[in-house]
Amino acid sequence: MRPIQMVDTRTQYHRIKSEVDQAVLDVLESSAFIQGQPVKQLAAELAAYLNVSHVIPCANGTDALQIAMMALDLRPGDEVITPSFTYIATTEVIALLRLTPVFVEVDPQTFCMDPESLRKAITPRTKAIVPVHLYGHAAPMEPILQIAKEHGLYVIEDNAQAIGCDYRFSDGRIAKTGTLGDIGCTSFYPSKNLGAFGDGGAIFTKDATLAEKLKMIANHGQRTRYYHEIVGCNSRLDSIQAAILRIKLKHLDDYNQSRRNVASHYDRVFSGYPKITTPHQAPYSSHVFHQYTLKLATGVDRDGLVKFLSERNIPSMIYYPVPGHRQAMFAEFGTAGVNMPLTDVLTNCVISLPIHTEMDTEQLDYITDAVLKYLS
Repeated sequence: MRPIQMVDTRTQYHRIKSEVDQAVLDVLESSAFIQGQPVKQLAAELAAYLNVSHVIPCANGTDALQIAMMALDLRPGDEVITPSFTYIATTEVIALLRLTPVFVEVDPQTFCMDPESLRKAITPRTKAIVPVHLYGHAAPMEPILQIAKEHGLYVIEDNAQAIGCDYRFSDGRIAKTGTLGDIGCTSFYPSKNLGAFGDGGAIFTKDATLAEKLKMIANHGQRTRYYHEIVGCNSRLDSIQAAILRIKLKHLDDYNQSRRNVASHYDRVFSGYPKITTPHQAPYSSHVFHQYTLKLATGVDRDGLVKFLSERNIPSMIYYPVPGHRQAMFAEFGTAGVNMPLTDVLTNCVISLPIHTEMDTEQLDYITDAVLKYLS
């Protein structure tokens, strides 16, 4: 049996090695390492895939979120509502820009923002909402967008874990996550469903005026070289990463289907075991399974399971052991005292198993046998 990894980027690379190697060599030969042709081509191809008007590549997913908030002219003290149960990048940019993070609960089944918790958190100082499409499942965007409309709020989607996911509206319309709010943001970190071989990110919008501003901010606030109209930053996707991503984008739907196949295998084996709750899929969302995350029943020793699996060379991860509202970096906002029982429960009972495009049945059987042995 091949060694089991949380993400097997090496084997995935070998399947497309000749294409990737040639693409990288082409960039080296052109010597256009920054803002080269592959960056422009990737932006156009990703826009076509997502059916969105504008894609602005940038250096990483965290930059994408920061640039999005800068483009909306949010001011120090403005409140931005986001789930506490997410990776820190979603929330640290709020504090970095001297905005005020307001944490809300998530749905206990999908782990995504709970609309009712969102509605209760809105105040006159609220200016934006950042729903997270966590683990590859869409947040409930239809009610979130409706609430945003009622209160005149911006919506910035954190789509770092769900590129390629479909959202189904109640009227039957289907659209990709990341294209539903005012701005969508994604990451091309190597372990993502669409991962580069280094850092990278992108910003999406359907608003031409907003797109122009996003481009300016990502490029030192300039429209014309050396003429800086607004304060910006330096956040660029390099040409080599763009060339690699162009190739991987052609395989993205297949990659996501491979992840679904792995998830289906896990689901079949774990179905009916009372100590395990398998990932939920709401009717409005497809699932691209950036992570396969189980909820363990009360009383199950999660740390013991992690150790048991590790002793059998099976990796696992806890996403996320400390929620945003309890992070030390937000102490000045007094968030540690916020009552978020559902989020606190999830941080103590979730565990993610290996899932990626290169897993085989032998590996999956070995993993599931070990989990069930521990729980028996």
